[in-house]
Amino acid sequence: MGIRYRPPRPKSSAYITPQGAKKLRDELDFLWTVDRPQVTKRVADAAAEGDRSENAEYIYGKKRLRQIDSRIHFLSKRLAALTVVDPTENTSTTVFFGAYVRLEDDEGTTVVYRIVGPDESDHKVGAISMDSPVGKSLMGKKEGATVKVKRPKGTASFDLVDVAYTPFED
Repeated sequence: MGIRYRPPRPKSSAYITPQGAKKLRDELDFLWTVDRPQVTKRVADAAAEGDRSENAEYIYGKKRLRQIDSRIHFLSKRLAALTVVDPTENTSTTVFFGAYVRLEDDEGTTVVYRIVGPDESDHKVGAISMDSPVGKSLMGKKEGATVKVKRPKGTASFDLVDVAYTPFED
């Protein structure tokens, strides 16, 4: 069996909010204390049934254990490499890690984002990575600035309306 090639991952920022770090630690704890023991028991039960070569429960269980172990390994290494930053004490009107930003586009549409690390970005809740094109364009900008973002569809322009380090009250 040969070595599997994995393309190099782009270097990402090693910052995370306390909430993001807790979420990763909770996932790691769940995998170790709940998911892995359950799957291990199912694999042992399936192995006790005899012929493993045609035992789908055994084969699937072993595959699932490899996935769990891979995720545990990744989370353990990543958590050790991350720096937890609590941005709530920042009162600046300049965009840094952890900032909530309110942007307005040329049509007057307003959107709110939170600038976070790559491990906790989630566009569904408005959490964007500081390594994303929008995140990179916003970093270091002051409230009131116009920000140009290069996107695959073309360059977009946004006005940076508000910057805060606690959620906006709308």
